Amino acid sequence: MNHQSLNGIQSNVYRRRWWILGILSMSLLIIGLDNTILNVAIPTLQREFSASATSLQWMVDAYILVFAGLLLTMGSLGDRFGRKRALQLGLIVFGLSSLFAAYADSSAQLITARALMGIGGALIMPSTLSILTDVFPREERGKAIGIWAGVAGLGVGIGPLTGGVLLENFWWGSVFLINIPVVVIAIVTGLILVPESRDPHPKSLDIPGALLSITAISTLVYFIIEAPAHGWTNAFVIAGFLGGAVLTALFLIWESKIDHPMLNLAYFTNPRFSAGAGAIALGFFALFGMIFGMTQYLQFVQGFTPLEAGLRMAPIALGIAAGAGSSHRFVGKLGTNKVVAAGLVGLAVVFVTISFWQIDTNYWIVGGTFFFLAFSMGNVMAPSTDSVMGAVPEANAGVASAMNDVTRQVAGALGVAVIGSVINTVYSEKMEPAVANLPSEAAVTFGDSIGDSIGAALKIASMMPPEIAVGLIAAAKSGFTEALGIAVLAAAAMAVVGAILVAKFMPARHLDDETP
Repeated sequence: MNHQSLNGIQSNVYRRRWWILGILSMSLLIIGLDNTILNVAIPTLQREFSASATSLQWMVDAYILVFAGLLLTMGSLGDRFGRKRALQLGLIVFGLSSLFAAYADSSAQLITARALMGIGGALIMPSTLSILTDVFPREERGKAIGIWAGVAGLGVGIGPLTGGVLLENFWWGSVFLINIPVVVIAIVTGLILVPESRDPHPKSLDIPGALLSITAISTLVYFIIEAPAHGWTNAFVIAGFLGGAVLTALFLIWESKIDHPMLNLAYFTNPRFSAGAGAIALGFFALFGMIFGMTQYLQFVQGFTPLEAGLRMAPIALGIAAGAGSSHRFVGKLGTNKVVAAGLVGLAVVFVTISFWQIDTNYWIVGGTFFFLAFSMGNVMAPSTDSVMGAVPEANAGVASAMNDVTRQVAGALGVAVIGSVINTVYSEKMEPAVANLPSEAAVTFGDSIGDSIGAALKIASMMPPEIAVGLIAAAKSGFTEALGIAVLAAAAMAVVGAILVAKFMPARHLDDETP
């Protein structure tokens, strides 16, 4: 093919770029949606399957575990065999596993379906960002990534609302069936409009690197998820973290010694790559952990239905879309480092205000907090993602995108685990006096369950005489609110540390954006 033909093809792709971005955003939307839509359905699933706390946790985390473990490998395979092909295959896997999840008749089947959805997600997410990098010229890429990040956040934000609407009107399986029409539209339009792209000079497959990355990331995420249940100082958990650290070290050693590594470690010497990835990790640590806590606060403490809770979390979607969408203008004026650092400081300030919430905090305060938290998050997500992608050659966009996504998922899982662990530990301590005041038989029978979760405490209270139930409900709501207030301070501290590091180490602009 001659040079003129290549230019013609590229020009045609650029003309379709905004349509292509729409398709990529649609594909990405279901990934973000699926990260949070299940949180609002947890009380319903607990009743439907009589599920244990561990089963409920794995309904959420099986997806995260598989998704995170496969991201680097799937991004690398997309670079080699075709990013459009990876996207289309991922959509098919995601759609079929969503159908399986919708009609699961046990906790085990639903957990399996969620794991399969993680495979589809690991194919979809890095493909969307690497295709975007291919079809947008450098001068428009920041704006396009801002929209991409806004849609990713929009999915996270509207997940609880969508789940609430569906649970209010249909059976629980509808939270998975909602994916099917989106998948079908994305597949059909993608076949027509999305161009194929890949590394023009693919190297040999790094199979040992792929296996080491899968086992290392999966091991770390697994033990992050399990740590709250067993205790962070439990010998099993410590051994797991040590095993994950050893596997990670072996992966890094292997990648540093071979000629054609799956992940070129030299990328980390670029401060835009490493600082961008670090900022994303800290932001998602806080966001996923807080959404996990907030859905319970709204439903269990303030007593809202799933639909009412979802509606009240809608400002998260609006805030992320607004923050990510406008961030490229702030970056143009101030530089990436100042915008990202300001976003992290904003997160810290919002978290501190949450520590003052009470059982009956007015929704205008809650809703406004959600919006400003998400707006700050949008100003972290989009510039940091652009920073990571701009630091890597376009031929390796799939691996860079996957690395970007791995930091999100691992940090998100860690955020749920750590913040959830802090909430559960403090809540359990706060409930000890309430359990001690129960009649002795009830304390022996239900004491552990009451101290395990606020949902269990409220369910048990509904079976007790009114004079006992009133005190137990008040103690559970107060204990959870206090626990949430302590947990957010830990998230605020991490955000402040991140802001200091970003301001110090992240360059303001890409080298090719700097004027001589």
